[in-house]
Amino acid sequence: MLTAADIMTKDLFTVTTGTSIRELAEIITRNRIGSVPVVDEQGALIGIVTESDLIEQDKNFHIPTVISLFDWVIYLESEKKFEKELKRMTAQTVGDIYTKDVVTVEPKTPVTELADIMSGKKIHSLPVVEAGKLVGIVSRIDLIRSMVS
Repeated sequence: MLTAADIMTKDLFTVTTGTSIRELAEIITRNRIGSVPVVDEQGALIGIVTESDLIEQDKNFHIPTVISLFDWVIYLESEKKFEKELKRMTAQTVGDIYTKDVVTVEPKTPVTELADIMSGKKIHSLPVVEAGKLVGIVSRIDLIRSMVS
């Protein structure tokens, strides 16, 4: 039975929270990858950043509907959502846009389980972690390649 270790990409590109958005875009386009693990100064995985995170910067800005009542401004939509959207659209570094709650797998995870996780959680890549250390990444294309090998 194939496992994550058998199909994962081992030559990884990683970024830190201080990596600029421009550098991230260059890494993604130059290497034709859809996601990049985010690591701390010691190389430990702390999140992931994707093409979708970059695309959100170019979307139309939605100004929330508000009501002004006696010098008060009342948001009819989530104020936190507005703040988060604004922060993402004006991001200068990976730290402003990356996802902290990243789903990971171990090298011994069976390919069938990888497919279940990706399909069920609607994610495109899974960092592979062993003993707390990032050792690879499995993307959807890796799963597809495993079907024809």
